[in-house]
Amino acid sequence: MNREAKKQTILGYLFLIPSLVVFAVFMFYPLFYTLYLSFFDWNMVKPVKKFVGFANYAVLLRDPNTWKIMGNTLVYIAVLLVLNFVMPYILSFILSAVIKKGKGFYKAVFFLPSVISLVVGSILYIWILNPISGPVAMILGRFGITMPFWSKTEGWVIAVLCIVTSWKTFGYNFINILAGVSGVSTEVIEAARLDNVPTWKIFADIVIPMSSATGIYVFITTIVQGLQYVFTPIKVITQGGPNYASSNLIYASYHEAFTLFKTGTSSAVSVMTMVLFVILLFLEFKFVEKGVYYEN
Repeated sequence: MNREAKKQTILGYLFLIPSLVVFAVFMFYPLFYTLYLSFFDWNMVKPVKKFVGFANYAVLLRDPNTWKIMGNTLVYIAVLLVLNFVMPYILSFILSAVIKKGKGFYKAVFFLPSVISLVVGSILYIWILNPISGPVAMILGRFGITMPFWSKTEGWVIAVLCIVTSWKTFGYNFINILAGVSGVSTEVIEAARLDNVPTWKIFADIVIPMSSATGIYVFITTIVQGLQYVFTPIKVITQGGPNYASSNLIYASYHEAFTLFKTGTSSAVSVMTMVLFVILLFLEFKFVEKGVYYEN
């Protein structure tokens, strides 16, 4: 490198330093401190932390509730991938290639809940889905159908919490995917139609591959929603019940730290969550990323 190139390289690193400092303070320090706390027994009050090694991890791995919570987390991710990734993709294709009028109206309707607080939405759904006096229960009652006490029923509780989360996040994912789908060349789609290619095949073989750069972004954010966004309705509506049936790893970490004051166990849960997320990202890059189409 000549002198001018070296000068520009050093200048570039100098401009990066403020961002790297902020990133280190708010990312790396909490990460390593959480890993550090996972080896101690501490309740955030005692002046001394007791080193216990891998005991916190051993306790978690022996606890059947840990595996139940892990399973719940994977179920949340799977259900939200269907609701917030697959369905927006299908709807975006319909709105882009099939429906010709009122596109702006549909965009506004689907995106509107994204600007409303998830806490407000959770409280609203508590009223709407109240199994005794809620509007849905009253409508079902007219048809002789009794609405189950979903907040106290395993299975139902996860389904409803996923619906509440999707109500908030669906519109954002939909707008992103719609932008990617709308960017697919209309000439290619029209050529396929002239060759009498079925609509479903156009969607599967043309639209999805050519919009996959946007799709992979929404795919990753939807996994994050299954880990993080669902925390709010869990906290507001069920607090992890009944019997850990609605808890996920993020809420379990919060519960251990700020309800039971087991900071070491909470940190161990957080580390396990990070490991799960890294595994999911690794699988995504290994099996999904290689098939992504990037224009130009």
